[in-house]
Amino acid sequence: MANPSNPRIIRLEEGWNDEIKKKAIDVLEEMLDGGIKSGKSNMFGPREYVAIYTTCYDMCTQRSPYNWSRDLYLRHGETIERYLTITVLPALREKTGQGGTILLTELQHRWSNHQIMNKWLKKFFTYLDRYYVKHHSLPTLSQAGLRHFKTHVYDEMKRDTTAAILTLIDEEREGEIIDKTLVKSIVELYESMGMGTLDAYTADLEGPLLDSTREYYAKKRQEWIVSDSTPDYLIKAERALIEEKNRVADYLNPASESKLLRVCEEEILEKVEMVLLEKEGSGCRVLLANDKSEDLRRMFHLFSRLDKGLNPMADIVEKFISSMGNECIKKRQARLDGGEKDKNDDPKFVKSLIALHEKYLGVIKTDFSGHSLFQKALKDAFVEIVNKNVGAYTNAELMSTFCDRVLKSGGEKLSDSEVEDSLDRIVQLFSYLTDKDLFAEIYRNQLAKRLLNQRSASDDAEKVMIAKLKMQCGTHFTSKMEGMLSDLAVGSDQRSEFEAKMKQHDTKLDFSVQVLTTGFWPTYKSPEVALTPEMSKCMAVFKEWHDNKHAKRKLSWMFSLGNASVRAAFGKKSYDLQVTTLQAVALNALNGGKTMAFGELAEKLNLEEGILKPLMHSLSCGKYKVITKMPASNKINTSDKFVANSKFTCNMRKIRIPMASLDASHNTKRVEEDRSIAIEAAIVRIMKARKTLQHQQLIAEVLSQLAFFKPNPRVIKKRIEALIDREYLERSADNSNVYNYLA
Repeated sequence: MANPSNPRIIRLEEGWNDEIKKKAIDVLEEMLDGGIKSGKSNMFGPREYVAIYTTCYDMCTQRSPYNWSRDLYLRHGETIERYLTITVLPALREKTGQGGTILLTELQHRWSNHQIMNKWLKKFFTYLDRYYVKHHSLPTLSQAGLRHFKTHVYDEMKRDTTAAILTLIDEEREGEIIDKTLVKSIVELYESMGMGTLDAYTADLEGPLLDSTREYYAKKRQEWIVSDSTPDYLIKAERALIEEKNRVADYLNPASESKLLRVCEEEILEKVEMVLLEKEGSGCRVLLANDKSEDLRRMFHLFSRLDKGLNPMADIVEKFISSMGNECIKKRQARLDGGEKDKNDDPKFVKSLIALHEKYLGVIKTDFSGHSLFQKALKDAFVEIVNKNVGAYTNAELMSTFCDRVLKSGGEKLSDSEVEDSLDRIVQLFSYLTDKDLFAEIYRNQLAKRLLNQRSASDDAEKVMIAKLKMQCGTHFTSKMEGMLSDLAVGSDQRSEFEAKMKQHDTKLDFSVQVLTTGFWPTYKSPEVALTPEMSKCMAVFKEWHDNKHAKRKLSWMFSLGNASVRAAFGKKSYDLQVTTLQAVALNALNGGKTMAFGELAEKLNLEEGILKPLMHSLSCGKYKVITKMPASNKINTSDKFVANSKFTCNMRKIRIPMASLDASHNTKRVEEDRSIAIEAAIVRIMKARKTLQHQQLIAEVLSQLAFFKPNPRVIKKRIEALIDREYLERSADNSNVYNYLA
């Protein structure tokens, strides 16, 4: 044993040949070439390893010129190079051309051996890594080993191995079973060759894989598009995308997933999207028409993967819904053309629109996940459908009348929950109307009739409907309707107080009054009819009581809205006739079997011809002819004479005799006036904020601000001219197309 104070110098060739090469490198190569013995987990025992490590350590720590660090670092590299070029490369070259799996199996074996060799050489030469490599900023022993493998093996074999991997992947795509573990291990080799990055994997495997995938699916696309229907094609496309995703999870790098799927999407979806959507017999329209929910869901999910892939699909959905809506409109037109009477009440048509909306709202929620593009498609389609009027009555009037049927007693027979559902659905349709103000005017008139004639089925339902409209359009839209309900609530308290007062007076009539606030209720014709003395007395009592209670309020009597219960005796049988105040006065005039000519009656009652004609028509030409008209006909003439019908009989004791309304369902002139005011208010608001604005910009802003109707730009121009005349605005001196606000 050498004396520690005077250690023996180890010469380079001696240490290398006698110790390191002989006892470590040659043994290691022999083990690798002969195959590692089974059960031998550690190739070198502790004593062998320490002896070799000590030799390397001593050779690296001797003083110069006997410090062999540099030489050992170089020989470490030369050893790996020599083994790779003499042993590994020839073995791989021999396997090239024998089949992809054989070549990849050999490469896997050689790569595994190289990792073992690299590991042990690093262990033996650890001292080099710690000091020499660090001080000279050289690649570590592991990095150097990898670089040698890359330069001498990988760079030469990568083209063949990549081709072999791609062949195996194509085989798997065709349904064959491949060795995924083998492919995964080779992919890991590619990843290692990037020296800490994925550059080698990306350039040498991923790039060719994407090209190969594009080529593979381009062929599949051409086959499928010819032979398959759209649903079948999409099933295959969906399966292909799932398989590619699984392929990445099984043996490719996760970074490839998005790129690989993008190539598939481009080839099998993007390039044939319109062909698939419009395919005859199985495209999007056909799937919608046949309620193919599952196929539509798949179509939505697949095309949602593409950038703007849903836009053409949404366009088709919009056109389809529009066409279905137009079918409903055509059916209504056909019924009218076929001789059906055109009325403002067409529940069949409104229900068909509600059903259509409900159906495709459901499709969009379930099949298209409520996507905003499809919600917009539904909205645009229904804006077109709902605003397309057929016949003499607008859809706004038909929808309002449908609400009237639902809300009035004796209309639609529905439970409370069904009433609320119907109102929900009609409000959804209402949201698409451009003439919301027209709907409001008609609805308010019909609400007034229901309330004043006690025909409302439920006060709660009325409040619910108004709340829904308020949520849709705001407080301003429903304030008058809420005022009407409020009037009736307040009026009931006052009525009970007045009834107590009436008991103090000797009147032959049960008399009650409903006080309404003028601003809330529609305007009505109010003829100054000549009342009976009993009626006039009751009115005088009420006026006195009311004036004492509300000194500053002015009362105006609306006789056309009043109603009465008249006891009538025809022969031995008596009846209770439920009539309007005007009808009651007319019946009273003919009491006792008097015969009166039209002119006499008009004079006695102080009524104009236009009011007396519908009044007498209701009593003499309706279902219950309590008055006989001479000569008999279904039309009232000024030459007619009238007498009580002594032969009148009816099975019912209580009879309601309806009378045609003296007022139109809505006042078109009033709607136009309200619109003019709204347009002018919007113009002034905008100009006050902006001070100066061009004509087109002002028109655009006014249109964007008006929520309840959509005026013609020419109407807006007229309102601008009116405001200029009234000196709210002026034209710019420099440019007549520019307006200035005048404070």
